Amino acid sequence: MTQILQTLLGLLVLAATLAAARHALFFKRQPRSAQAWLLFILLLPPIGALFYYLLGVNRVRTRARRLKGAEPVEAVSQPPPADLRYGQLECLGRALSGQPLVSGNRVTVLHDGEAAFPAMLAAIEEARETIWLSSYIFDPDRVGEAFVEALARAVDRGVRVRVLVDGVGELYALPRRVTPRLRAAGVPAARFLPPRWLPPVSWMNLRNHRKVLTVDDRVAFTGGMNISVRHCTGDAARHRATDVHFRLEGPVAAQLAEVVAEDWQFVTGEESPPPEPSEPVGEADCRVLVDGPNEDLDRLKLLLVGAVATAKRRVAIMTPYFLPPRELIAALQAAALRGLEVDLLLPAQNNLPYVHWATRNMLWEVLQWGVRVHYQPPPFAHGKLFLVDGEYAVVGSANLDPRSLRLNFELVVETWDRETVSGLQAHFDGLLAQSRSVDLAEVDGRPWYERLRDASAWVFSPYL
Repeated sequence: MTQILQTLLGLLVLAATLAAARHALFFKRQPRSAQAWLLFILLLPPIGALFYYLLGVNRVRTRARRLKGAEPVEAVSQPPPADLRYGQLECLGRALSGQPLVSGNRVTVLHDGEAAFPAMLAAIEEARETIWLSSYIFDPDRVGEAFVEALARAVDRGVRVRVLVDGVGELYALPRRVTPRLRAAGVPAARFLPPRWLPPVSWMNLRNHRKVLTVDDRVAFTGGMNISVRHCTGDAARHRATDVHFRLEGPVAAQLAEVVAEDWQFVTGEESPPPEPSEPVGEADCRVLVDGPNEDLDRLKLLLVGAVATAKRRVAIMTPYFLPPRELIAALQAAALRGLEVDLLLPAQNNLPYVHWATRNMLWEVLQWGVRVHYQPPPFAHGKLFLVDGEYAVVGSANLDPRSLRLNFELVVETWDRETVSGLQAHFDGLLAQSRSVDLAEVDGRPWYERLRDASAWVFSPYL
C-alpha cells in the first residue's frame, strides 16, 4: 500500500510539474521570464510548480466592457479616424482603449491629501444617486474613518454606494481592516481578489491598483492617492508622501464609473445599469484607458511608447518607481537623440529601497543617450505625471515598473487641455528646480558593493 501511495504521489508531482512547465511555455511572453520559471519548476518539484501557480500565473479574464463604442483591439481591422486636432496620438489612444475622446470636461489638479480629501468628502456629501469608490489602500486611520462616516451618511440618504478595496492592499493596515468597518456602517464593500492559501489561488500576484471615486456619474476623482493619512504631508505620519490627484467633471466621469462598476461585477457578480454621460461643463478633452493582466494587457505600454514617438519638443515624466520595459527605454533614448528635452523626475528617498537600487542599476541606459535624470528631495514623491509638449498628459494610478505595467489593474486618463497641462508642466518644472541632477559619472562611480547590491535587486526587478 505504501509503495502504491508513493507511486501515486510521484505521478501527481510529475503531472503538476509538467502542467506548470507547459503553462509557462505557452503563456510567458518574455523569454527570460519563461526560462527562469522553467528552471525553477523543473529543478524544484513540486515547490517550483506551487510557486508558479501562486505567483507566476499573471493572467485573468474579466467581463467585456459595455461602454458604447468599446471593442477588443484585436477586432480593429482599420485604424479609427483621428481627431483632426490631435492627429496620430489621438488615433492611437482610441484604438487601444476602444473609447471615444469626450469633450466638455473640467479638470482640477489637487496636490496632496490636504487638497484632495476635503474635495472628495464634499463630493460624497453632495451625492444623490450613486457613489463608486475603488482604492488599492483604504487605511482605517482618521482619513479613512472620515470616508467611512461620509459613505454611511450617503447610504442613509438613499444613495447607492459600492466600495471596492484590493485584497492585498487592505492588508497594509493589519491588524485592522476597513471592509468590516464599512459593512458595520451599512456600506456595501467587497475585496478584489483577496489572497487565500487554503485552497490556494492563482491570482495572488494580481492587484487592483486603481484609485477612483465617482459621484452621480458627473464628478470623478482619480490619480495616485490611496485613502490614507500618509498622503497628508503636513501630518506627522511616519511614511508621508507627496502626491497629485485630479477632480474630473463632465462626460468623462461616466467612463470612470463604468470601470469601477465592471470591477465590482467581476468580484461580486452584481450587474449595474450603464452610467449616463453628464452634460459638458468645461473645455478639456479626456479619455479613460485601462490596463491589466487580462484582455487589456500592454495597452498602457503601447500608449506611452506611442506618445514619446510622436513628441516634438519635450517629454516630462514623474514617477516613484522607474523600471520601464525595453520598448519604453528605447523610445526615450530615441527621443533624446532626436533633440527633444526628456526629463525624468524620481524620488531621492523611496519607500521601497530595493526598487530604488534596481533603478540605479539601469539609469546608465538612459543617461548615456541624453535623457536628463533628477532626484526630487524628501518627503517621498508618489506622484505620477506623463507630459508631452505641454499639450498632452497621461495621469492616473500607474507607475513605470513591471508590477504596474504587467501585473496590476491600472487606470489612466488622457487629457488634452492646454490650461491643465501647462499648469502640470509648471508644477513639474518647479519641482525640477528643487531637485538634484544625476549624471553618468555618478552612476558609474558607485562603490563596488553598491553596484553589487543594485545589480542584485535589478535581476529580480520583474517580480518587485
